[in-house]
Amino acid sequence: MISVDAARARIVAAMHPTRAESISLAQGWGRVLAAPLLARLTQPPADISAMDGYALRAADGVAGAKLRVVGVAPAGHPFAGAVAPGEAVRLFTGSFVPPGADTVLMQENATAVDGVITLHEAARRGRHIRPMGQDFAAGDVLLGAGQRLSARDIGLAAAANQPWLHVHRRPVVAILATGDEISWPGEQVRPGGVVCSNAHALAALVASLGAQPVVLPIAGDDMGAIAAGADAARGADLLVTTGGASVGDHDLVQPALAARGLTLDFWKIAMRPGKPLMFGRMAELPVLGLPGNPVSAYVCAVLFLRPAIERLSGLPGDAPRLEPAILGAALPANDAREDYVRGSLRADARGWVVTAFPVQDSGMLGTLARAGALIRRQPHQPAQAAGEPVEILRLED
Repeated sequence: MISVDAARARIVAAMHPTRAESISLAQGWGRVLAAPLLARLTQPPADISAMDGYALRAADGVAGAKLRVVGVAPAGHPFAGAVAPGEAVRLFTGSFVPPGADTVLMQENATAVDGVITLHEAARRGRHIRPMGQDFAAGDVLLGAGQRLSARDIGLAAAANQPWLHVHRRPVVAILATGDEISWPGEQVRPGGVVCSNAHALAALVASLGAQPVVLPIAGDDMGAIAAGADAARGADLLVTTGGASVGDHDLVQPALAARGLTLDFWKIAMRPGKPLMFGRMAELPVLGLPGNPVSAYVCAVLFLRPAIERLSGLPGDAPRLEPAILGAALPANDAREDYVRGSLRADARGWVVTAFPVQDSGMLGTLARAGALIRRQPHQPAQAAGEPVEILRLED
């Protein structure tokens, strides 16, 4: 068995970012840039007023001075002339500051009567002016390649006059659930059978990570059915299987995929839940085999599928971020495997407080749904009392 870190490193190293494509700005949220985003213009394009008021020369801006208003320049309608000594131009927020003026006096600090303003306070050079290029200049690199675009980034790209974005194509992740015992939600559950939850949970997680899930038909415990499912995944960027990867008589995923050219990289890792994790490749298609138990499948997806998708999307594929917390209840000593314990999460004056659920059976989806975090416990970690520090991985879709 290999460690969690070694398994994740080998999976991520086998992933290659998808090719670039051009999309509209409106489609950009959550996508990953494949090339730097450059400004196509300078922002602001000129010195502009940050207030409603009057543009004037600071040399004329003495308290009590009287200045003649020679024009009005609303935003989008620049003043055609220049401001001379003893003159002012009425401006509004966003108006271009006309040549000759070097300050803006707020409108409440002057009184206007018959085209003449009287200043109530002194003006200061540069006051209430947003200088040209204060935000960015044409040609500036605003966002780097490999950055996932937020709503704020989309606003920045729009301000930079970029209608198109060069991003990595959304990875396509094929999901193949296996087992004679499983059926789709809403179907008649056969005697001894269970409803398939893994495919739906994984598809939702894949979509939340910006990839495109393709849920394949269930493959029963039959070599031909599993091989046919693998054939249907051709063209995807990653095939994820669930179930059938252990050592039982009906665990047929490995031999079925071997018949389709699977080269196994590793099988079994030193963690709980999720020991029978499998990773390999069928020609150019990476294959990640997750356990069949729903909690094991989801925890492995968080730890291994998520960084794999991130790498395919053009991101580094880093390990999930661990955060400090304190225990709300004691935990016993751990065995030789790295353990990920489901727990409820709350915040108090000390920070995050995590309390492990008393039963950690890997078939219990109810506790997984209620869990706020996974408590990471190192191999052979001694027993810990309530109040002791731990590391947690917060569960956030």
